[in-house]
Order: sequence, then structure tokens, then C-alpha cells
Amino acid sequence: MSEEYLWDRSGEPDPEVERLEKLLSPYRYQDRTRVPGMQPLQRSARWYACAAAAAVLIVAGIWRWEKTPEEKTSWQAVRMEGSPRVNGRAVGEPSEIYTGQRIETDAKSRVQMRSEFIGQVELDPNSELYVKESSENRQLLSLRHGMLRALIWAPPSQFAVDTPSARAVDLGCAYTLETRGNGDGLIRVERGWVAFDHERRESFIPADAACRIYARRGPGIPWFEDAPENFRDALARFEGSKAPDALRAMLAAARPRDGLSLWHLLSRVPAGDRGMVFDRLASLVHLPAPEQRAAVIAGDSHALDLCWNALDLGDTSWWRTWKRAW
Repeated sequence: MSEEYLWDRSGEPDPEVERLEKLLSPYRYQDRTRVPGMQPLQRSARWYACAAAAAVLIVAGIWRWEKTPEEKTSWQAVRMEGSPRVNGRAVGEPSEIYTGQRIETDAKSRVQMRSEFIGQVELDPNSELYVKESSENRQLLSLRHGMLRALIWAPPSQFAVDTPSARAVDLGCAYTLETRGNGDGLIRVERGWVAFDHERRESFIPADAACRIYARRGPGIPWFEDAPENFRDALARFEGSKAPDALRAMLAAARPRDGLSLWHLLSRVPAGDRGMVFDRLASLVHLPAPEQRAAVIAGDSHALDLCWNALDLGDTSWWRTWKRAW
């Protein structure tokens, strides 16, 4: 596009700018200063002409910005099976990846994304992944549907994955993340930690634990995968129905190790049930002084943090510091 065209309409016009001019033409300046027998106010007309030129420049600048090529990342895609694709093109050996690109697999293909600075991510069949951001200290992917397996060696909190329901922030770990088309999903952590966050609802999942993800309410209640079957069944029922009998069954079947789940329950159950959950947790884990019970029932965040610290799973200040970046 000729820049002269933007100033005085000389030179060759750009088709996209012409299209925008036609769309905006009903709102063009109409000279309302003309009076019969008098010339238009030259100064006003000149000012509006400059304003119109500036508007066209802004529109053209926005158009150019939107058309700017995406930035190259440190990720590379490597075909593992079948015919995975990056932005509709078959994955080469290897294929460079740019921000904004779509990586997808069909029913018979798998692909691996590798970065020597970040880690590696494997995408299972029938999956779709986008690269949303990629900078020196921040990597954000988006799993639209399917399953990925991540092994991350970047420093904590520099890598995260969005799902339709919540954001998983890596705290230095290996995990499997699955999300379905309706937004529901599941995460299983093998090493390290993952912090899930959705509209101030937090779930912290350590190694050997899992957590469901729900389309409408974000992350669920984590549990250790070696928990008794009746505990896991009761947890699934409670998350599905909030039935009081499911809550009581969970509490009865809980071990000291299941304090992980009970702590998350404290902020998920109605205030009327928090005392019961607190008492069961206190019978399994040495909690702070009894006077904290009233504060926990009231939903005091500091009292809840003190209960977490008693689980011997790390101090809350540690993971909140890392998660704050997101």
C-alpha cells in the first residue's frame, strides 16, 4: 500500500483499506458549516481532513499489526506416529513452531514438542493444542481437547497450560492433562506440583495425586491415587451431587494422607459443614490451636493456610509466590 494514499488518496490503494473505507463511509464527516452565499470554514475543514487521515492511519496500523507474522519460539514439533499437523501442514523433521500456531493430531497420530530450555510435551491422538505465548520467562499453551504429557525442566511457574475450564501452572514437574470437548478433564501429577486456578478457586496437586476439572466450576478436589477405593468413590459422588451422605462417607474413609483432600474441602463445603470437616482433619493431622476452628469456619484465609502448613506438604507461601506470576 502506498503511504501517499493515506494522506491525499494518491498512489495505489490497499484492498483491505478500501474495504474499511466503504464500511465507514456512512460515518464520514459531513460539512455542516456551509451557509448559503458563504464559503466553508477553511480551518475547520482542514482540521477534519487531518482527523480523517489520522483515522485511516490508525485503521491501517491495526490491520498491519494483526497481519504481523507470529514470532518464532524455541519449540520444535517432531512426528512420533501417523501424520500430525502444524497449522494444517504435515510435521517435518522437525518443524519450527511459532506463537499462535495450532498443533493437532488425528486418531492415528502423535507428536512431540521439544524445547531445550523448557521441556517436552507429547500430544496424544485426537488432540488440539495452541501456542498462546512464548517468551524468555513465560510459556503458555492452550489444550482445546485431547491429552498431553508434559515433562518440564524450566524453573517453577514459567510454564502453564490453559484448558476450557482452568489454567494449570507448572511448579517443576511431570504430569498428564486431559480435557474433553465439553470442558471437563483430569490431571495426574507424576513428579513435582501443579497449581490449578479458576476465578479464585485453587487446587494444589502434588506428585502421585490427581484432580478432576469441571467446565462450569474449574478445578475439583485433589486426591492421592493410592487412597482407599471407598474414599475415591465418595469423593466422586460428592463432587457430582454435593450429597451429605457422600461427604460423611469421605470423612469416615479418610487416612492422614487424605488430609490433602480434606483441606480442599474446607473451602468447598457450606459454612455449616466446615466444623465437621475441620474436626475430622484435626483427628488425622496435628492442626493449629483449637481457636483456629472458628476462623476456619468463617472462611479466614490465614487460618486455612495454617491448616495447610500442618499437612507437611510445603508452606503455602512457597507455591503462592510461584503462582502469582499468572
